[in-house]
Amino acid sequence: MPGQTSPSAQAAGPGGLTWDQLKTKFEAANPVLKEDQLLNVDEMKAEEVTAYLRPNPGFTVSTDGTQVVPYSGVWTPTKGTQVSPSVSYLHERQHKRELRLESAKEGTQIGVFGHEDLKRNMLFTLRSAFVQTLQAKAVLDLARADLEYYDQIIDISKTRFKAGDLAQIDLDRIELLRVQYETEIETAIVNLRTEKIQLLLLLNDRTPVDQFNVAGLFDFSEQLQPLDYFHQTALATRPDLQEAMETLQQSKTNHKLAISNGSTDPTFSGWYTYNPSFNNPNAHQTLGGSVSVPVRIFDRNQGEKQRTLIDIDRSQQLTDATTAQVFSDVDSSYEQLRSSISLLLPYKMQYRDQATRVRDTVTFAYQHGGASLMDFLNAQSDYRVVQLAYLQLVGSYMVAAGQLNLAVGREVIP
Repeated sequence: MPGQTSPSAQAAGPGGLTWDQLKTKFEAANPVLKEDQLLNVDEMKAEEVTAYLRPNPGFTVSTDGTQVVPYSGVWTPTKGTQVSPSVSYLHERQHKRELRLESAKEGTQIGVFGHEDLKRNMLFTLRSAFVQTLQAKAVLDLARADLEYYDQIIDISKTRFKAGDLAQIDLDRIELLRVQYETEIETAIVNLRTEKIQLLLLLNDRTPVDQFNVAGLFDFSEQLQPLDYFHQTALATRPDLQEAMETLQQSKTNHKLAISNGSTDPTFSGWYTYNPSFNNPNAHQTLGGSVSVPVRIFDRNQGEKQRTLIDIDRSQQLTDATTAQVFSDVDSSYEQLRSSISLLLPYKMQYRDQATRVRDTVTFAYQHGGASLMDFLNAQSDYRVVQLAYLQLVGSYMVAAGQLNLAVGREVIP
């Protein structure tokens, strides 16, 4: 029946990408996602290595005691030269390295959640373009079916005209109305090509538009889970909420690191001296050592401790605000989806069949002289309005379903 879901929109034809195939190709080829993966995930992962590096030891070679000018007529320049190679190492206390690594790992996880959130939003854009393409295909099928049906009416009207059963003016009016159907087809073709171009852009695909096609079920489901189910799922899966929670955890780790950085780190040094000029004439080769401890009277990292403490509170507020936004997004998208289902049900149960029945009945009556030309044209117009409105509502339902998936953070409605 014209206006119902077309076979081409239900099953994948040659070269037609299903939603799962389209999503897989998008995730592999979209340059924005790939750039974000490199910047916010791979680079952050590399910074974990830097964060866990130990301080480099220091190596010093010093000499002293070389005679540069004669004294009392004696000049033995290297006799008293002493050579001292030394090694020093800064020992970091209170788990500074471990805390730096923990903070870097949490930063990487924040980048992962941020990347997932970007993908979540871009998948919604992709799904909307996919739905609009399916809708454009369904509208084009409807327009073609309407034109085919109307051409049959024109053929019958010409037969009636030849038989003297129809006036020339009425035949002209019927034939003139055909231009509306032709216009609808051309408009539907342009809309379909436009949506395909949008999909190809998102896929970073150079396939010619005429060779590119998508396929999927263009329909709606009457079943809808309770609102609380979507709330709980969103709290567990929304990447922006997880990002906010991970940011809060990183703020706490950074505060611990600030406290640790306020502690004193000793520097241990050891050296070997050859030919020293000590009081011991037999001390020709000696060892020495030292421990250097900074006296942190003025700088105990007070500013960073206070800043990270404030950052914890800011991150907590951000988490609370994101949680509230999650509930708001789910509530609004759920209500939009529920409203779409409520509007679609009477069309599915009653209006579409009624429009078809009225059109066929009035057409039959007109062909047999039982209805006026105006009644016939009005019935044709009403049928097209109802069938087109149904397709638009199905498209709105599928976009609302994608909006709810976006709000929840994963596909809860296929």
